[in-house]
Amino acid sequence: MATVQYNRARRMQTIAISAGVRLTPLDLEDAADLFALTDANRAHLRAWLPWLDGVRRVEDTRAFIRTAERQAARNDGAQFAVRVDGAIAGIIGHHRIDWRNRHTSLGYWVGEAYQGRGLVTAACRSLLAHAFDAARLNRVEIRCAVGNRRSRAVPRRLGFREEGMVREAEWLYDHFVDHVVYGMLASDWRRAGGVRGAGSSG
Repeated sequence: MATVQYNRARRMQTIAISAGVRLTPLDLEDAADLFALTDANRAHLRAWLPWLDGVRRVEDTRAFIRTAERQAARNDGAQFAVRVDGAIAGIIGHHRIDWRNRHTSLGYWVGEAYQGRGLVTAACRSLLAHAFDAARLNRVEIRCAVGNRRSRAVPRRLGFREEGMVREAEWLYDHFVDHVVYGMLASDWRRAGGVRGAGSSG
């Protein structure tokens, strides 16, 4: 099967989620706002994300955005800002796309003040729709640290299957954490009715 151009015109478009909530492809103009969100949520994010010590100034965030732009240019997925009423609330994106095996994985985070609104669940649902319906991928995976209950709730709501655990999968500053692996296949998505039946937005 031929590779699908995942990022139309080498750039994903804005995705409307609901009233006031959008996913927008990361742009260098987002660097200051994204860094400010990261810095304000440093203690909150550090509990489960291993990269906080590498983001100490706006230029570090610019470097991340440049990497995301190169990723999109390679047709290897995209990184999006989750926006609520125009403000950046967090990030969601693909780690990479394995076109040979029609597989990708998703990662996400939102600032502490934006938790509990269903933003990540809704954002993931939109990227699932694009992955399965537009890009014709066969599998999407989400991995979460065993103790990260909020993160694990997202794939469960969306109907992912818990497939197993990877022991000591990630070094988190001073200790290893185990990861739970969640997977969804295109056939699962179709049986669930896609966007309409994939789960609640809670």
